[in-house]
Formats: sequence, structure tokens, C-alpha cells
Amino acid sequence: MTKEQQELTTTGDNQVAQGSGQGGDDQRMADNRFMVPRVDVLEDEAGITLLADLPGVPKDKLELKVDGDTLLVEGSVAAPMPQQLQSVYAEVRVPRYRRSFTLSRELDAGRIEANLKDGVLNLRIPKQEHARPRRIEVRAS
Repeated sequence: MTKEQQELTTTGDNQVAQGSGQGGDDQRMADNRFMVPRVDVLEDEAGITLLADLPGVPKDKLELKVDGDTLLVEGSVAAPMPQQLQSVYAEVRVPRYRRSFTLSRELDAGRIEANLKDGVLNLRIPKQEHARPRRIEVRAS
């Protein structure tokens, strides 16, 4: 989905992104909606840290992809369902999260580290060696 195909709207405190499908039924439109997780971005000399709020998303329902210079974060909340019961009709939709970021060339996408704990995704993206500040020693002659 390209940026031109996304339409952002605000519902309460949550942002919802919806793909711009043409025609179709209500079910397809509902399946095309994503919540945009809130993210904090912190930078230091060695790289950046992204902290994304993904409450209810388990590790096995979280997907991180790097495609070129784009980082995509997607996750689905696991709906608890008793083993002997099956949903026949449900009006409550399980939230799905999606957010993409354009990565700077200064960042090393091949060395991204990810950790999910208590509904917070912690992504550490180090800077390339040439982009890190370095100290130059001055010698007296």
C-alpha cells in the first residue's frame, strides 16, 4: 500500500489508516483498517531506538520487514477464544496495527534488533560506522 493509497482519520485517541479500495463490501473495508501505533523515537551517537505501543500483540502475531529503505511494523491482537467455542457472529474486530518508517542511509538496517515486552516493541537501529561521530586526537609537534 503506497502513501497515496492511505487515508488517515482520527477516531478518539487512536489513528486509523484505511486503504482506498474501490467498491467492495463492508467486510472487505473492515479488514483493510489498521490502527497506527504511537511511537517514540530516541537518537544517540550510536543509532536510534523506536518504542512502539502495541498492546495485546503477541510475538507470533508481530511482523517486521525491511524493504529497501522502508521499515514496516505490523501486528495483530490475539483474540482469546475458548477452545470448545467458535464465533458465529462478532461485531468486535480484533485490532491490527501497521506503521511504516523511511530509514536514513546513515542507519544499518541489517543490524536491527527487536524486543517485545509488556506491549512495547523496542527496535534498536544502529548507525553505519561512517555516520557515527568519532573523536580525532590532536598531537602536538
